Amino acid sequence: MAVARFWRENASRYNLIGTKCGVCERVYFPPRSVCPTCHRASIGKMEPFKLKGEGEVLTFSIVHEAPSQMEMQKPYVIAIVEMDEGVRITGQIIDAELDDVAIGMKVRTTLRKVSDEGDAGVIHYGYKFMPL
Repeated sequence: MAVARFWRENASRYNLIGTKCGVCERVYFPPRSVCPTCHRASIGKMEPFKLKGEGEVLTFSIVHEAPSQMEMQKPYVIAIVEMDEGVRITGQIIDAELDDVAIGMKVRTTLRKVSDEGDAGVIHYGYKFMPL
């Protein structure tokens, strides 16, 4: 299978698809095949679960010294966001002034370009967060 097709067909790559344990009802992202709480009891009971894509900032940091592929974006904000379903995702806060980012700020996920491998290379996309 071609690399591009593989990434396109991976459900959790371009969607917020995690799993939900059929035993304890906990949600996980990225997907898991076994619940770390229920262990063997969850085998065969982990179901795909689409996250709503909204949450709030738990903590954040302003990055002033960036890796080369992020040089043009600095300073920028990286945050840990607790999604409404309880999972936590780390990502960049975009479309917000640095002074406007705060703990408790409501955000939603968006898919944006993260980096590329030059003119003939693969373009990498990832989750970023924007204010609601």
